[in-house]
This record gives sequence, structure tokens and C-alpha cells, in this order.
Amino acid sequence: MSRITRPVSTPCAALLAAAFLFLSHGRLRSIGADSSPQTGAGVKVSEFRLKDATGRLRSLAEFKERKALVLVFIGTECPVANSYAESLAGLARRYEARNVQFLGINANRDESLKAVAAHAESFHLGFPVLKDNRQVLADRVGARVTPEAFVLDAERVVRYRGRIDDAYASRTKKRPEARARDLEDALEAVLAGKRVANPVTVALGCLIPRPQKAVVSGRVTYHRDVAPILQQRCQSCHRPGQVAPFSLLTYREARNWAAEIKQAVSGRLMPPWLAEPGHGEFQDVRRLSDEELRTVVQWVDAGAPEGNPKQAPAAKTWTDEWFLGKPDLVLTVPEPYEVAGSGPDDFRVFVLPTGLTEDKQVVAIDFRPGNPRVVHHVVSFVDPTGRGRTLDAADPGPGYSSGPGGIKVPGATLQGIWAPGNLPRYLPQGVGRPLTKNGDLLIQVHYHKTGRVEADQTKVALYFAREPVQRVASTMIVGPFNIDIPPDAARHEQRASLTLPVEMEVLNIMPHMHLLGKEMKVTATLPDGKQEDLVWIRDWDYRWQDSYRYKEPLRLPAGTKIAITAYYDNTSSNPRNPSNPPRRVRFGEQTTDEMGFAIMEVIAGRPGSAPSAQ
Repeated sequence: MSRITRPVSTPCAALLAAAFLFLSHGRLRSIGADSSPQTGAGVKVSEFRLKDATGRLRSLAEFKERKALVLVFIGTECPVANSYAESLAGLARRYEARNVQFLGINANRDESLKAVAAHAESFHLGFPVLKDNRQVLADRVGARVTPEAFVLDAERVVRYRGRIDDAYASRTKKRPEARARDLEDALEAVLAGKRVANPVTVALGCLIPRPQKAVVSGRVTYHRDVAPILQQRCQSCHRPGQVAPFSLLTYREARNWAAEIKQAVSGRLMPPWLAEPGHGEFQDVRRLSDEELRTVVQWVDAGAPEGNPKQAPAAKTWTDEWFLGKPDLVLTVPEPYEVAGSGPDDFRVFVLPTGLTEDKQVVAIDFRPGNPRVVHHVVSFVDPTGRGRTLDAADPGPGYSSGPGGIKVPGATLQGIWAPGNLPRYLPQGVGRPLTKNGDLLIQVHYHKTGRVEADQTKVALYFAREPVQRVASTMIVGPFNIDIPPDAARHEQRASLTLPVEMEVLNIMPHMHLLGKEMKVTATLPDGKQEDLVWIRDWDYRWQDSYRYKEPLRLPAGTKIAITAYYDNTSSNPRNPSNPPRRVRFGEQTTDEMGFAIMEVIAGRPGSAPSAQ
């Protein structure tokens, strides 16, 4: 089926869906590690004495009357561990009545007792957290990642070690729901005096940093070789207050996460950049070059040597000011919005009256999440109808709930999109997007949960044209609306194409699929038969839906055929499949439905032509 739409009004709210867990992430995602258990079940744990978060000395003997003991290794910055905080607190409360004691163990050397205490309080863990600063207990039981659980019976013999459940199919792939409850099953077996059916499972999460002895190689050092790479590729997100779960501004921070960094870059998981090189020339490419990747891996393998601080680049200055300078208009969500600690993702629409008394042309838009930990992405719209205000008034609290299926305002037009890593950019000279007077800007914010109650108050900055606008940018969607994916199809193909009725300049392109998506390639075949690749996502990841801005606008003549080929995996082996067993999936706006779009920002007509209709 071929189709070209009118400019977008209410697109799927999952436009820039989720995240790195980190990034997991979701914004988020974990840069975790696959744990290979070194110590299995059957090991007897001897006495230990560790301080808890309050500074009180605790010992194993203190809990001798307990029928079972659960040791859960956690960290303050690991998003995987934090995502389990609420469920662990619930398990601890439930099994307390059955004489089971939960203990959190923090074996991350650089996380202070004060930080551990603040973390336990903010996540409402409700059970003691002990500081294993010398990693004595972690070494004794062989703990390698957070979160990792150990179930000890009444004799303090390890009867189970591993994951809490199987929600994470890999360190970067989380299932919509867990299928196996390993920790609970183990506890039930131990309390019943039975053998644990699966005594060892693989825990996935963040590596527990252990001391490394630098190998003197004289070749690769942090200050001379690695710091410039981290500045350029990583620190925009990996710094305090941003979406990434830990900071990489200093040598100490990079050293602590060295093993994680190696795993993430080796698998091309970080920095997040899905577009294949050589299939479209884009701005602000975050992908590491092969040489940069080799440098980082060699540094980690050498023991993360520091080198000479005098060889370090000047520290990059990060500012909270707007990236493009002082805006013409800043709009703020009127009051903080409270985001629950757990549950499904939250899609909230906030109405921001512009107060404009004359029409404007927007040439750039920027977003500042009030809480980057929970804001996954933001989509903004112009509402000239006032419908958003009516919906807001009928919904208690700031804004109104929209769900993942749109903003519920027919006639609204897309204005701008933000996701972690996306930089604001000006439109080309003489190009704008209209913002009508007395209208409202609607922003739909996609929130993901961090394991604790959070608050957000997002801001939007608008930049107006200083000169007459000759042409208007608009949004064009290309893609199949007849999606029908049968169950158990491992590589279901969907195709769509359209032929441009007029000449267009393409400024940027954003592929969009949902949880079953695996791959998408978009090509343009010009009237003379020449074919150009617009973008190729070979390994689709629902959490990282970037908008890719071309280095130079692509001028496509009338008669150009734009074609999409998309592939989907609707089998149970796809860990992101929301249905178990798989079900038939068709086109739809819910995350559990599917889409396959190329969303393009375009300018119709030649430079100097009359403004095109929005």
C-alpha cells in the first residue's frame, strides 16, 4: 500500500519511545553486564560484620532466628537494580511475616555510606542496607552484578543465587512482564524444606566495580587518549542531572565503570546511534569510530591507567543555559507533575498558553526536562482550537492523561520533538513553522518509572524568525497502514512506497516502529533511476528513536519514489514481544500494536517559491 499523508496532527505518542533503560533509557537504560556465576549454590556463608546505612554494625549472627536470609546486592546508580526497588521492598514486607530477612548489600567502593542511606530512604526499601566496602562478602559469595540475589537457608547455606526474575532478557532488553519469578520460587522451596528447582540463574545488571591494577604499557592512558572520546561522545548524557545513570566527567568515575564501558562500546550499545554508517550523511553522529572503539577497549584491557593529567584536554564546560542561546519565549508546565515509582509508562499532555497577540514563525525549538531521570521524550503540538484546555480542565492535576495513542486534539499540528541526545537546530534560512496567535502549545511528555516517586516540570524554548519566511516546514509520514503480522513470524516483511508529487527538500528523517520491529530501510529512487539510501536501521531498538538530521538538505525532484522495507519479529524468542504466546498484531497507536513509518521534516517547492501550506 502506498500513501502520503497531510501534515501530522496527532501521531503516535510513542514517537520517540523508550529508552536505555538507561538509558534504560530508559531514559534508560542500563549499561549492564551478563553475569557468569562463579560461586554456585551449596556454599555456607560464614560470619560477617558490616555497617548498615545508619552506621550501625550488623552481623550474620544477629539474624540467627530467621528461617531464611536474602542477600541482594544493589547500587545507588544502577538503573536495573533501581527498577526492582519497589518489588524488592514488597517481597521483604511479605516474607517478613514468614520469618525471612532481606538485606541489601552495597559493595560499590566509591558509593559512600551517606549516599547509600539517601538511596535507601528515597527508594523506600524498608530493609537494612549494609556497606561491604572492602567487598569481603561480595567475594565470599561471588557476587558480580547489581541486582543479584542470594537465598540462604536456616543453616546459612546458599540455596539459590542469581536474578530476581526474568524481566531482563539481556542487559539491554526488558520484557513487558516477567515470565519466571526465580527469587520467589527459591524462597518458597527453602521455606518448605524442598530442593530449589533452579538453584543458579544468570543475573543481569551493572558490574560491581573491583580494583584493577594498571598494566604499564605506555600506549593508551585516560587523560591523553580516553578523556577526549568521553567528552565528545558520552558526557552530554553521562553527567550529573542528565538521563544517564552515572557520570563520566572524571578519571575516577571512568575507572569505576571501565568494565561496563568496554562491554557497552564493544557491542555498539553505547553511544546510542542506530543509523548504519554509509546509508545517509547525518549531523552530530554519536557513533564511535573503529579507532575510538579500539582505544577505549585497549585502555580497559590495560587496567584503565590514568596517565599524565597535564595531557588531559581542558574540561568541557556544561551549562544549564539554553543550547541555542536566549529564547524569544519560554513556556513552563504550570506546576510540578508527580510521576509514580512503578507501573506502566505515563503519557501526560500539558497545555501551555503562548499569550501571543500575533502570529509567529518558529525557526527552532528546545526542551528542558525538569527531571531527566523520568522524561523519556517530548512531542509538541500547536492547538488553535482550545480543545486541550477543555481536556485539561476535566482532568485533576496538571495536564491530562492521553495514553500512548495521541493527544486527543484533532487539528493540532506537530511543532517539535525531543529525546535524549537530540540537539536543537535552527531551520534553514527563510524557513519556519507557524505558531498562531492566541493558540496553545501542547506538550506530550512520555514518563518512565525509576522505582521511586519523582516530580517533573518541563520547559520549552521557542525561537522566532527575524526575517520574512518564504517557505514553511511540515511533517510528512511515509509508511504502511495495512500492517498484519501473524504469530510466530520471525521476519515478517512490510513494504510501502510513495511518489513525490512536487519537489521537496528533506531536512531530517525519523524511523518509527514498536516492540516487534527489527529492521527498517528507507530509499529514494530518483526519476532518472538513481537510488539513494535515506537511512538504514539494521538492528531496531524501540527505546532509541532518533531524528536524524542530514548534513545538507536532500533535494528530491518531483517523481522521486520513496520506499520503505520493514521487518518484524513476532516470535516468543523476541524478548520485547508483549504477548506470550504471540498473537496476531495489526496497525495501531498502542505500543502493543505496530507501526512502520519514516517521519520526515520536509520543505515543499524550490527556494524562493511561495510559502507552502502547513
